[in-house]
Amino acid sequence: MRPSGPSTAPDPTQSVRSVQARVQPRQIDGISALLLPYRADGQPDWQAYADNLERTASAGLRPAVNMDTGYVHLLTDDERTQVLKIAAQTLGGRPFVAGAFLEDKIGEDRALPGQSADDLIALYCREGEQIRERGGTPILFQSTALTSLPDGEIARVYRAVSERVGPILGFELGSMFAPFGTIYSLGLFEELLQIPGLLGIKHSSLDRAQEWQRLALRDRLRPDFKVYTGNDLAIDMVIYGSDYLLGLSSFAPEAFALRDRLWAAGDARFFMLNDVLQYLGAFAFRAPVPAYKHSAAQFLYLRGRIPDPATHPRSPGRPATDLAILQEISRRLDAVVDAIQTR
Repeated sequence: MRPSGPSTAPDPTQSVRSVQARVQPRQIDGISALLLPYRADGQPDWQAYADNLERTASAGLRPAVNMDTGYVHLLTDDERTQVLKIAAQTLGGRPFVAGAFLEDKIGEDRALPGQSADDLIALYCREGEQIRERGGTPILFQSTALTSLPDGEIARVYRAVSERVGPILGFELGSMFAPFGTIYSLGLFEELLQIPGLLGIKHSSLDRAQEWQRLALRDRLRPDFKVYTGNDLAIDMVIYGSDYLLGLSSFAPEAFALRDRLWAAGDARFFMLNDVLQYLGAFAFRAPVPAYKHSAAQFLYLRGRIPDPATHPRSPGRPATDLAILQEISRRLDAVVDAIQTR
């Protein structure tokens, strides 16, 4: 993790107070990182993937493909291209976000640091243009080569890519999710706020204080900039001004969409539904965190959304004993949703 550099951001106590003062009903921008389902034979289930894309978009969330939840770091180039094709075909012009992933493309020995900013700009633009051609908004995944650059050069990469490719999203990824991820300093975050073509950034530190600091800085310098929480252990960050790009929402997109509508309407039942969803998140995102993708497959299987509870052959798994617990959480979730919808 990079040390925090100089910044004009207020101290943490002031940041928290200013964000808490903003708790009020508003429209939440929800993006859901889709799981790529797998079959028992270790191959992707493309039909189940298309079905979940449609369900997510129909629920009112923007799908995000080729993300960590979709095993982007484990897919081949051909598989990532297939994901984009299916997203474009299924969504038919409806908006989606897609990861521009480079970690396996840089250097003969896989993602060696030391590439220049210009090299990275060319590579990210190539990935971003493929996404844009299919109607998606690129989100730039970090890479070892990118996070090894000085802060000013990192900002230059984001600026140049957004100028060549069009509007993009950024990503701060904690190392608990991926070894090539890092959380930027507040000083660098402030530089990123100055890039017009960078519309927002997904923040995945799992640290409320760091996210509150970013929200306070955003509010003061560029209110239209989106901070998308990636904190699946604190999904109520949306009440403090974050939007979200979550893997957890892939478990139950309709419930997340309902939760978001309740908040926009100032309906206190938001908290009743949010609590159950957070219970699910706390269980699914326990250590080892990357195994949450298998939890998602198990949960979707139990709810009849996918035909097999398998995970990617090279991704960590969960024990079969989790199924009984997930079944109980699923039952509680349905009971809460039914109670809300029948009132």
